[in-house]
Amino acid sequence: MELLLLTAVETAPQTPAHNARHTPVHTPTHSEARAGSDRGGPLPSLEILPHTVAVANLATPLQAALAYERTPHRVAAILLDGTADPRAARQAAIALAGRTRLPRIALLHDAALAALTHDWGVADFLTPDASPAEIEARLRLLPASGDDAADETAQTTAIETAGVEIDESNFVATVHGRTLDLTYKEFELLHFLALHPARVFTRDQLLSEVWGMDYFGGARTVDVHVRRLRAKLGEHEWLISTVRGVGYGFARGRPEQRGQQGYEA
Repeated sequence: MELLLLTAVETAPQTPAHNARHTPVHTPTHSEARAGSDRGGPLPSLEILPHTVAVANLATPLQAALAYERTPHRVAAILLDGTADPRAARQAAIALAGRTRLPRIALLHDAALAALTHDWGVADFLTPDASPAEIEARLRLLPASGDDAADETAQTTAIETAGVEIDESNFVATVHGRTLDLTYKEFELLHFLALHPARVFTRDQLLSEVWGMDYFGGARTVDVHVRRLRAKLGEHEWLISTVRGVGYGFARGRPEQRGQQGYEA
């Protein structure tokens, strides 16, 4: 069985974002997996089981999951490493919920299990001290990644709002039929805004939802990405509106339709 481990950037191999869409992330050899375990991997007992473990960055979960879904030999499950940072694991879990057919397992310490809720969208959980027998049993009982429910989920991964259509499975966004050439973060930002039309979000909220709670950059990062998105939207740049002193909204109507003081295009 092949598994995909999403773990912190410090331990995950660096895979360029532009390659992650088309090629699977690095798969460690058995010696590399053993070395990872010796360094205190999140699930030590997994090392003695006959499974291949690929490793990817927890900060970009959707890229890794979709890359593996497109390979001939898809992984059987995704392991979300929350042993070092449960909040980052939760962000990754929510980002994957409803967007991949691969079942997910959360790796958490006992103390963090209280944070595990339905919105994580995981099929099961494991603690770092789980025995090989427990790991094997939980993997064996996972729902198949290609079952009917999963296929139904996979068929509903496109959204359309105000002329913007987003195909989550293929990382493609179009505006009135024109394909937008977006970076990964531009795509994620547009996707998040399109999921919440007419709502206004502060820069800090957007940083948390799109970049993650562990992002240490400034809020001006949001401004830069909004400016680039507007440039790529062209004549439809008005779709992303600025609420002065607050943040940004999506599809709140054309500027002439809003006509409220304190609101900008």
